[in-house]
Amino acid sequence: MSQINQNNLKIRLYKYAPIILLFASVLNEIDFNNLGLKYFSFNFSYILIFYYSLKKSESLGYGLIFIAGLFNDVVAGMPIGISSLIYLLLCGAAAYLRNITLRPSLLKDWIFFLITILIINSISFLILTFIFSFEVNYLDKLINIIFTFLFYLGFSYIFGFFERNLIGKI
Repeated sequence: MSQINQNNLKIRLYKYAPIILLFASVLNEIDFNNLGLKYFSFNFSYILIFYYSLKKSESLGYGLIFIAGLFNDVVAGMPIGISSLIYLLLCGAAAYLRNITLRPSLLKDWIFFLITILIINSISFLILTFIFSFEVNYLDKLINIIFTFLFYLGFSYIFGFFERNLIGKI
């Protein structure tokens, strides 16, 4: 009986792993300044949301993504709803790519991800600057976009490996 319960627990953990990762990344707001890396930051939430909205749209719900955005706004000290809007735009872009793609390709996904994060960061910048009068550091935003774009490739391999080897064997 305990073997059945352990397998059931593993199945549920693997099934909800993207949601757990999303909320952990949103609530942590990892700061790499403690490591002595001045110009290094990336947005793991963007990578996670785009990948799972593109490849497995049923694993992250739009409501949970919206709530994660609200938590991110509270943790980051931004106006409430900005991250939720950005996350949902990211989901919309991934859904659009999923619907128009006949043959999936990692390179096409990667380039579309770059275009998407450029557009959503521009929208975020416009909203924060012109509506809320926030000070935005251009260099930090540029570095964040570059590293987020570069790390998408690695994380897509990791997520794909996770999906094929861990979830596929249950």
